[in-house]
Parts: sequence; C-alpha cells; structure tokens
Amino acid sequence: MANHKTHSVALKRQVVQEYLAGETLHGLARRHNLPRNLIRLWVDEELYPTRDGELSEVPALDDIAALAQTIYECETRIEAIERLVAKRTAEFATASKERPQGREPDDASD
Repeated sequence: MANHKTHSVALKRQVVQEYLAGETLHGLARRHNLPRNLIRLWVDEELYPTRDGELSEVPALDDIAALAQTIYECETRIEAIERLVAKRTAEFATASKERPQGREPDDASD
C-alpha cells in the first residue's frame, strides 16, 4: 500500500489563501510541488467543510439576513409562477374541451 505524504496545516492554509487571492492551480502546483487536484481538494475543504459539519468562518448576521430575504423573494416568485401555471393549465383544459375532436375539414375539398 502506498504511503501518503502529509502536509502541515500551515502549508494548506497558505496555498488555499494564495489560490483565493488569484493564483492559478497550475502555478501553485509547480511552485509548491503539489498535485493540482490536491490543491483543489484543500480549497473545496476550506470553502465547503464537511468533516466536522461546522463552517470555518461564521457568516455575519447581515449575510444571513440577506440570504433569508433572497430566499423569501424566490419563494414568492415560485408561488406566483405556480399560480400562473395552474391558471394556464385550466385555460388549456377548457379550450381543449370546447374544440371538436378529430381532424378539421379542408376548405379546398368543397
């Protein structure tokens, strides 16, 4: 079984911060002699932590309030769209019942 090299937390944080500051994966990988995929994993782990279930940085209350407002606005739009779809569906069903079934006669056959 292959031995896995472990990297210090300080190195991981440094590389992630450099990436978030605008460095490319390719440049970081060459400079630190690391696989690009490993750097990508470190960045994802920093941005979307899943192991302990806690975020590394607690979002500000203003951010949470803004997100809640956005969710509320989206839900309101969805409800309006659902009402419109129900209305149009009813109109289509009514129009379908009023229309005679089968093929309409050609005017040219007279």
